[in-house]
Amino acid sequence: MRWIYPLLSNRSVMKLLLLVNIAGTIYGYYWYGWQLRETPPVFLAFVPDSPTASLFFVLVLLAFLLKRNWPLIEALAIVTLFKYGIWAVVMNILVFIVQGELDWIGYMLIFSHFAMAVQGILYAPFYRFKGWHLIVTAIWTFHNDVIDYVFFMMPSYQMLDKYIPQIGYFTFWLSCISIGIAYYLGMRPGRFKLKINS
Repeated sequence: MRWIYPLLSNRSVMKLLLLVNIAGTIYGYYWYGWQLRETPPVFLAFVPDSPTASLFFVLVLLAFLLKRNWPLIEALAIVTLFKYGIWAVVMNILVFIVQGELDWIGYMLIFSHFAMAVQGILYAPFYRFKGWHLIVTAIWTFHNDVIDYVFFMMPSYQMLDKYIPQIGYFTFWLSCISIGIAYYLGMRPGRFKLKINS
């Protein structure tokens, strides 16, 4: 598996990923457009979860291209990319189960969000965040869950509305798992570490 890391640290690959993530981020904010128009201003930062996660990764890639580390952004990126990547995959599978079908946008969302989760994890050896970065990220993550499931600002899947309590419970534990993965891959003693040398 380690053969992939020289490829991931290649400047051309990072530039390509940067362009892909910029495009995905722009599309993500567009996808949330109608919901953002109906969202009270105080909650705006917490509604477009996936595009904000990919925006964090855009900043991570920019830092790598500058041969730098921005540890807080790295912590936010790995946690939110994994959390919202897996969350969207599961939600679209549930839509398929409930409706018996899924349109092409649903399949595209499954593929793109799974790729989000994977890229955040693959770049973990290059991250340099510390405990306080992960604590701040955990606060952001759980606060976002409160905004979503106490104030009902989560992404709208109307066909799943009757499952909101179960989805909220799943999301809480997904947040815990995402933070745990970030610690294991990005902070634990003796973890696999690499430098961006390109």
